[in-house]
Amino acid sequence: MFDIKENLKMLPEEPGVYMHKDKLGNIIYVGKAISLRNRVRQYFQSSRNMAPKVRSMVSQIAEFEYITVGSEMEALILECNLIKKYRPKYNVLLRDDKTYPYIKVTNEEYPRVMKTRQLRKDGGKYFGPYSDAGAVNKIVDFLNASFELKRCSAVAFPKDFKPCLNYHINQCRGICTGLVSKEEYTEAVAGALEFLNGHNQPVIARLNAKMKEASDAMEYEEAAAYRDYIQAAKALAETQRVVMRHSDDADIVLPCPTEEEAYMVIFSVREGKLIGRESYALDAKGSVDDDEKAMLSAFLTQHYSRMATIPKEILVSRMPDDAASLEAFLTKEAGHNVRIIRPERGEKRALVRMAQKDAGEMMKTIGERAAAAKERKQTLGREIWEVLTQMERASDPDEQMPQEYDGREFRAEAYDISNTNGIDTVGAMVVFNGLTPDRKSYRKFKVRTVQGQDDYASMQEVLSRRFLRLFDGDDKFSVLPDIIFMDGGKGHVSTALEVIRATGFEIPVVGMVKDEHHRTRALTYQAGNDWHEIPLAGKPLLYKYIGRMQEEVHRFAIEYHRKLRGKNVSRSLLDEIEGIGPVRKRGLLEAFGSIEKIRELATSDAEEDRKMLAAAPGMDQRAAENVRAFFKGCEKRV
Repeated sequence: MFDIKENLKMLPEEPGVYMHKDKLGNIIYVGKAISLRNRVRQYFQSSRNMAPKVRSMVSQIAEFEYITVGSEMEALILECNLIKKYRPKYNVLLRDDKTYPYIKVTNEEYPRVMKTRQLRKDGGKYFGPYSDAGAVNKIVDFLNASFELKRCSAVAFPKDFKPCLNYHINQCRGICTGLVSKEEYTEAVAGALEFLNGHNQPVIARLNAKMKEASDAMEYEEAAAYRDYIQAAKALAETQRVVMRHSDDADIVLPCPTEEEAYMVIFSVREGKLIGRESYALDAKGSVDDDEKAMLSAFLTQHYSRMATIPKEILVSRMPDDAASLEAFLTKEAGHNVRIIRPERGEKRALVRMAQKDAGEMMKTIGERAAAAKERKQTLGREIWEVLTQMERASDPDEQMPQEYDGREFRAEAYDISNTNGIDTVGAMVVFNGLTPDRKSYRKFKVRTVQGQDDYASMQEVLSRRFLRLFDGDDKFSVLPDIIFMDGGKGHVSTALEVIRATGFEIPVVGMVKDEHHRTRALTYQAGNDWHEIPLAGKPLLYKYIGRMQEEVHRFAIEYHRKLRGKNVSRSLLDEIEGIGPVRKRGLLEAFGSIEKIRELATSDAEEDRKMLAAAPGMDQRAAENVRAFFKGCEKRV
């Protein structure tokens, strides 16, 4: 069991990000702290002055985890990345999901320095991200003004090109005039790059001198502007080691052996952003390969051979002896080049060092967290075993059932149907191995044989196709579940049992019965001709597990339905008309708003309506006549 009081004593007085978890191990809140010790301990003091929502969250905390970083700004960035990844229910979640700003030096003949919020593989140099957008704006303005860089987006300058206002007020060198050599401009850009790469002391010294000069001359507004530039420069000087400026994916893999267990810790960097950390226990008992290099080699082979995606780079602290053969193996598995790198300098080395430091902190409590995770798995397994045992005894009271739970994890499948008024009906299947979603085993089905809204018939088709694929030898459907959960009551269970009995398999099926608040209150199942219910009251772990599975299958079904509906909505009657391509189709819909309005104009004999149709964007008289002929033909067919 995770001992919160004991683990609070081990919290470091360093900046970092903490994650509160519930009994299922789900992350329910992500927060940042200048001092992890002080901030996390506040949650477990007197709740008298806590807001109701905070008290509610604290009551659900079963354990916590933390990641240490080098500065408050790094904690801020990592907190943002983790919230986006896990979307915890007690965090404020932004709908527009803005990202932190970067400073970009463009890949142009005459580069520009600008602010952006998007990383693109366009050859530009990116610096950041930065949490202080105001400081970014000031530094961009300062660099452009100080080095007199081009600010416009023009890349070609004909003879009659007129310089803009920035040239006339000495804020731009005037590349467009032809009086500035490329070498001179390149030297100015190099000065800006030197500052952005961290060599900012010469620039700050220059700003201090200018600020003092302005102050001595009693030009206080100008001195204040220089002061702001200095503050912005210092704010941006902190290296963002939680983000790499290139946008490739990478994993940092670190061996972390202890006296009792051996672990591998993976820090995931996606699109240049550190988004999370996972630890894996190794079964090294009896192995002769017990040094770190051998463990790393074995782990890389086994772990990535079962992963759906493999990053382009794997950063390590020690190079395995067989790195070349490992790269060849991983490249073949991934379908793209994979490199194993032990960085010696730069941002990648800084990122690995930060990961090593955090892994050292994590190892203080990893054993206890692993024990807590094992206990959760055992508790859930026992509660599912009790459900299966109760179902078996109800079906056959004379059956001799095992008296004790054997400790294994159960594989569960859940199904749901989604449609809009019977249109674009789809089915979804999700799989859980114990507490863990097995996303590689998720499957989606486009319902083909059912017309209109008939959930039972749709579910029958989905389940039939699932088992037919098994009989056809499809490996993706070869593993049978220990239990099937249906998002519905008796009708859905009966439908599933009808299909399963036809296959000859004996797979327990339960329905998830909801209360008036649409929350699952019980499980229902059929034994003989009788129906039974298993209340979930008193089984908090099973209740949360079923709720999570219900949300997951519902989400998966809706996502597929929306995707399918979006594709079909993009097609319309206009696609069937000769001479109406994507441009004219878009112009007609923008001009008139709907197919019905276009039909109304096309079938009208008024001269004004004829002209309106031909005057739509991209249309001409001939195309308009094709539209009229098509819709008039539709009327005759009706």
